Amino acid sequence: MRMTSSTKIMLIACGSFSPPTPMHFRMFEIARDHIQQMGLGQVVGGIVSPVHDSYAKKGLVSATHRCAMIKIGLKTSDWIHLSDWETQQEEWTRTRQVLQYHQNYINSYLKDTNGTINNQHIPAWIPEGIKRTAGQVQLKLLCGADLLESFATPGLWKDEDLEAILGYHGIVVISRAGSNPEQFIFNSDLLSRYRRNITIVTNWVTNDVSSTLIRRLLGRGLSVKYLLDDHVAEYIRKFGLFGTNNET
Repeated sequence: MRMTSSTKIMLIACGSFSPPTPMHFRMFEIARDHIQQMGLGQVVGGIVSPVHDSYAKKGLVSATHRCAMIKIGLKTSDWIHLSDWETQQEEWTRTRQVLQYHQNYINSYLKDTNGTINNQHIPAWIPEGIKRTAGQVQLKLLCGADLLESFATPGLWKDEDLEAILGYHGIVVISRAGSNPEQFIFNSDLLSRYRRNITIVTNWVTNDVSSTLIRRLLGRGLSVKYLLDDHVAEYIRKFGLFGTNNET
C-alpha cells in the first residue's frame, strides 16, 4: 500500500469511549493535519466506533449512553461521525471485522452506479459528497501508541487479524513526545514487515486526560470542568453515570 497526495483516506477509531474525552476526538485532527501536511493523502472522513456492551470492560456504560455522549462531543465537527454498527451486533466484534465492514461498505457505496444503495438508509458516518471523490477510499485504523504496543502482548491479538489490519488497511499512531514507537516497531518482526503501512504522528501538545481519570474524578464527586466537554459532563450527571447523581 503506497500513499500519495491523491490518496483518499478515512480514519476510524475503535474503543470504549466511556466516556469520550476531547483527546479521543483531538487525535483525528492531529492525524489529518500530519497526513495532509506531509502529502500522504487527503483525509475525507473520520469514524468513531464504540465497542459492544458484551466487551464487559470495567467502567463500560451501556452503548446507548456512549453513543449519545459521542454525538454530543462531535456536534461541532463537520467531518468526524459516530458509527454505531459495532454496538448493534449480537456480540463483541473483533477490530479486524469492524474495519472490514466499514471498508466494504465504503467500496460498495462508491461503486454503486445504479442507485441501489441510495434507496436504502445511508449511515451517518458516510461523508456527504464522498461520491464526488475520485478513486477509492482507504480506511485506516487510528490509535494511540498504547494500542500499537498491545500488538506484542501474547494472546491478545490473532496473527491473522494483525496481518489484515496492517497489510490491508494500515494504521495511524498518535504518539507522545519523548516516546519511541520506532524502536518498538524495530523490535517486532511483524511490525517491521509492514512498516510502510504505519504512520507515526507525534502529539506535541501533551494531554494525559483519559476516560479512566474522568471516571475516577466523577466517582469521587470532583470537578471535570475543562477536562470534559461541558455538555457531555451534563449528560453524565443527568443520567447518574460513573457514580454521579443529578444533584452533584
